[in-house]
Amino acid sequence: MTFEDLVLIQPIRRALNDKNYQIPTPIQSKTIPHALEGKDVLGCAQTGTGKTAAFALPILNFLGGQRPKRKSKSPTALILAPTRELANQIGKSFQDYGKHLKLRHSIVYGGVSQFRQVKSVKNGVDWMIATPGRLLDLIQQKHIDLGNVKYFVLDEADRMLDMGFLPELKKIIGRLPEQRQSLFFSATIPDEISEFAGTLLTDPVRVTVAAKQQKIDQIQQVIKKIDQPKKVAALIELLRQDDVGPTIVFTRTKRGADKIAKKLNDAKINSAAIHGDKTQNARERALKSFAKNRVSVLVATDVASRGIDIRGVTHVVNYDAPDDPETYIHRIGRTGRAGSHGIAITFCSPAEKSKIRAVEKLLGVDLLGEKPRKSRRKPKHSSARSKSRPGKSRSKSGKSRAFSSKSNARSGKSNADSNNSSANSGKSNAHSGKSKKVTGNRKGKAFFGRKRRKSKSSRQKAAVV
Repeated sequence: MTFEDLVLIQPIRRALNDKNYQIPTPIQSKTIPHALEGKDVLGCAQTGTGKTAAFALPILNFLGGQRPKRKSKSPTALILAPTRELANQIGKSFQDYGKHLKLRHSIVYGGVSQFRQVKSVKNGVDWMIATPGRLLDLIQQKHIDLGNVKYFVLDEADRMLDMGFLPELKKIIGRLPEQRQSLFFSATIPDEISEFAGTLLTDPVRVTVAAKQQKIDQIQQVIKKIDQPKKVAALIELLRQDDVGPTIVFTRTKRGADKIAKKLNDAKINSAAIHGDKTQNARERALKSFAKNRVSVLVATDVASRGIDIRGVTHVVNYDAPDDPETYIHRIGRTGRAGSHGIAITFCSPAEKSKIRAVEKLLGVDLLGEKPRKSRRKPKHSSARSKSRPGKSRSKSGKSRAFSSKSNARSGKSNADSNNSSANSGKSNAHSGKSKKVTGNRKGKAFFGRKRRKSKSSRQKAAVV
């Protein structure tokens, strides 16, 4: 299948030809035909699979072909994204694919003044991309109305739930008109996501692109086993190599990102940090500087792992192993884009091995290069094996005969003891009346034991006399 085979209007085909896009990716070829037919879609695909075009092209085809009437303060198509970076990335794709269409748009997110966003939507827009928090804030201020939405897209749904956006999502969805077409995309679809999708979609077509189908084969994956305190020195040494170009370094914490960026700058390696505590303007400046090669290294947290789309990234370094194996795929997907080759290097301390094993299980590959440990259990010897060693068997049987003769000798001794005990039984019976009185408790038993030992010693004295 090619894009020419899809029923797309001419302005969109021209835009695709401008970008030299000819063959759709698996998620695109499976999603676009159903979306063009007006069906709801539940899509499961990782980042880097081309899913933005999978929902952008049908929406632009609808807006450019049917030209629905705009309504004040309301978008005709609404796309929700979890982060500001991803919202901007999706917005850029919409602008590229719809550049030959005369459409109005708005991108709404927090961290910046709302003045321009409110102004852009005042007379109505054809498509809007928004983050849940700022959108709900503008709805509550009555700057935005969702009554005219015909197309609704929820992108990176699993990420939104991880970030705690479920209450906001429910409020936003509750304001959407019932008559609409909805597309729902998530990297994973656990039970919670599936249940949530059921409240949003009507008879959806389910589209899945498995992890092993995704284009990570052009990314060389390397694991470097290294102790945590030695990671900074190893990172500096790596970045100074001649074949290392623009690099994104991923850390687990915001503080770690700032700390690493400072140490790299101190080592004369131009770096910038990007994470959730940075202002929107600071984040945009960092991304712009990295895209224009003013800084060679971008140090980021996972908040940016699904929102960075910069071509020419040669290396991705996982300074900290990701807690979630799915995040690993999103991180390394920042390199090797558009068919180019990329290298993903993960620094793995001894405490992080379990996280890499989780990635190995997801991808079905051996990254650590460690063979599974052999069982230390001794195999059970079969009867055939024992026959093959007659010498040992005979020696064991001889040993057992020696034990049996010893046991017989002991049994003779025990018989002699029993005769002695029976000789004394008459005297023991003389004390039976007392024993019945004292056997009701442990104290009595102990006392009775002492009496027996005393009487025995007295008997021995009597025998001597």
